[in-house]
Amino acid sequence: MLNPNSPLAKLMTAPVRPGVVTWIGLRPKRQAPVEVVERASLTTTVGLVGDRYSGRSGERHVTLIQAEHLTAIAAYLGLDAVAPEQLRRNIVVAGLNLQALKERRFRLGSALLEMTGECHPCSRMEETFGPGGYNAVRGHGGITARVLEDGEVCVGDAVTVQGQSERA
Repeated sequence: MLNPNSPLAKLMTAPVRPGVVTWIGLRPKRQAPVEVVERASLTTTVGLVGDRYSGRSGERHVTLIQAEHLTAIAAYLGLDAVAPEQLRRNIVVAGLNLQALKERRFRLGSALLEMTGECHPCSRMEETFGPGGYNAVRGHGGITARVLEDGEVCVGDAVTVQGQSERA
């Protein structure tokens, strides 16, 4: 455990610039096409309503990925672009380093969440992108989060650290 008075702890708890939701997708069934939506409901009991993981472990209510990482993954694969649907994450956020949310609560639209871990790639990345797909996503797969307070998220909503102004 990090000493809360250490210089590193102070840096890790420094203000975080808000991000913005740029895309939302629901995975209705295993291997079914992702449904792109403009808004979604999040609840503490089921997580992301309409997603196949809804109602399962609270550790993985929602998956988030940075828009900037989609660009990096595409570059590693020699592609012009990678679509969020290909990675099967729920929410794409731009302008925010998701790792800065570690051990913090954050607002995603009107819902309150907390990061529960990193979202590592699965073997399907090889099927989706071909040889090297798994390694292209390593370290860039996003995060998992648990819903702490019900709410709704829409494309264009801010992502902010709880207790921090939107102008960090």
